[in-house]
Amino acid sequence: MCLSMECSWKTVLLLVCTSLGIQYTAIRSLRDTFSAPCSGGDLCQRREVKEYQWKVFCDDGHQTPESFHSPSRKHIVLFATTRSGSSFTGQLFNQHPDIFYLFEPLYHVQQAFTNSSARLRKILDRRALLGAYRDLLHNLYNCDFYFLETYIKPEPKDHATASFFRRGSSSALCSPPVCEESHDKLEPEEIWCFKNCRTLNLTLATTACQGRSHMAIKTVRIPEIKDLKILSEDPRLNLKIVHLVRDPRGILASRMTAFMDQFRAWKIWNATGRRPHYIDLSQITRTCTDLSDSVETGFSKPAWLKGKYMLIRYEDLAKEPVQKAKEIYKFIGLGMDPKVHTWILQNTNGSNNAEGNYKFTTTRNSKATAESWRLNLAFDIVQTVQRLCNTTLSQLGYKSVGSIDDLRNMSNSLVEPRTFIPFL
Repeated sequence: MCLSMECSWKTVLLLVCTSLGIQYTAIRSLRDTFSAPCSGGDLCQRREVKEYQWKVFCDDGHQTPESFHSPSRKHIVLFATTRSGSSFTGQLFNQHPDIFYLFEPLYHVQQAFTNSSARLRKILDRRALLGAYRDLLHNLYNCDFYFLETYIKPEPKDHATASFFRRGSSSALCSPPVCEESHDKLEPEEIWCFKNCRTLNLTLATTACQGRSHMAIKTVRIPEIKDLKILSEDPRLNLKIVHLVRDPRGILASRMTAFMDQFRAWKIWNATGRRPHYIDLSQITRTCTDLSDSVETGFSKPAWLKGKYMLIRYEDLAKEPVQKAKEIYKFIGLGMDPKVHTWILQNTNGSNNAEGNYKFTTTRNSKATAESWRLNLAFDIVQTVQRLCNTTLSQLGYKSVGSIDDLRNMSNSLVEPRTFIPFL
C-alpha cells in the first residue's frame, strides 16, 4: 500500500505500486524518468514480497557481498543483437572452467513486461524496462539468483523452477552441484541437460556461481551500448563489454530461417521475387540504427568505456576463431583455457553450411556459415537492406553489391579487412 507522496510523479507510482506483474527494479527506474527528486522518507511502506526480498522505493539499499567486488573478478557482458552469432560466441566463455556463463537471463524480464497489463505497459516505458534489465544484471553479477524469482513464470516454489530460459546453454547449470546427473562427455549438451537435470534449484545455482571466479552474461535485449553506461561506471563490477556485430544482411537472412512466423512476408518475397505490400521494414531498420549508434559510441571512446570495450565482427571470428578467441581473452584479462581451444576445434569444422537444423546450434563450418546468406537471399532484399543500413555497412567495413553476380560470387568476400583495437 502506498503512502502519501510529495514527488510530482505520484499518480504514476501509485498505479505501478498496485501492480503485481512488474518488479521493484522497473519501478525504481521510473523515478529517474521524471525531473523531480524524491523528497524525504519512504514513499511506499516496506513490503515483504518473499522472505528474502525487502525493497524500499527511493533507496539503493540492496547490498552485495564484498567478495564479489574484488578487482581480480571479471564481469563480462556479451553485447549483441539477435542472430548475430552470439550463441556461438557465448560458448567461448561457457567452456572456460572458471567462468559462470548465463544465456539470456533478461528473457524473463522481457516476458514479465510483455505479459503485464496494457495500461501498465504504457506507463513502464523503454527506460523503465532498461532499468529492470540493468538491476537484474547487477544482481546476477553478484550471484543473486533469488532476484530472478519475481520474473520467472510460474513463480519458483522453494527456490526451484523448471522454467529457467535455456538453462542447458550454461554448463555450470548442468553440472554438479546444480545437477548431479552423470554425463559421459566433457561438457553436458543442451538437450541432455533439459532431459536429465530438470528442476533448477536457485540456491544451488547461487552456490555454483559463488564457486567460480568470473561471470559472463550474453544479452541481445539491450538496444544500445550506452544503455550499459550505469553498469560500466560502477567500479565494483570491473565490467568488460564484448560488442559482437554482424553484417545486417546476414542477420536478416538468419532471422528469416530461425523465426519463420515473424518473417513470413520476407520469406514470401525471397521465394517469389515479389515484395508483399504489407512487408514491415521497421525491425531491420531499428536493428541497423541501434548497431550504428552503438558502434558510434564505441568509436568515440567515451571515458566510461575506457579499458572496458572491445568490438568484434562475427565474420572475423568465424574466419579465425582461435586467434580471435585469444584476442578476446587478452582483452578481458584471462588466460584462454585449453578446454576453450579444444571446443573451438571441435565446433568450427562441421559439415553444415547453413544455419543448421536447430536454430541455436553452435556446431558449424564457421567460415562457410559467415557469408552463406549470399547464396540464399534474393538480390532485391539485399538491395533493400543496403539502402536501409548503408551507414552501418560502411562503419563496420561490409561491402555493398551492385549485381546478383557480385552477390553470388563467393570467391570475393564482402568483408573488408579491418582491425578493431580494444579501447584500453
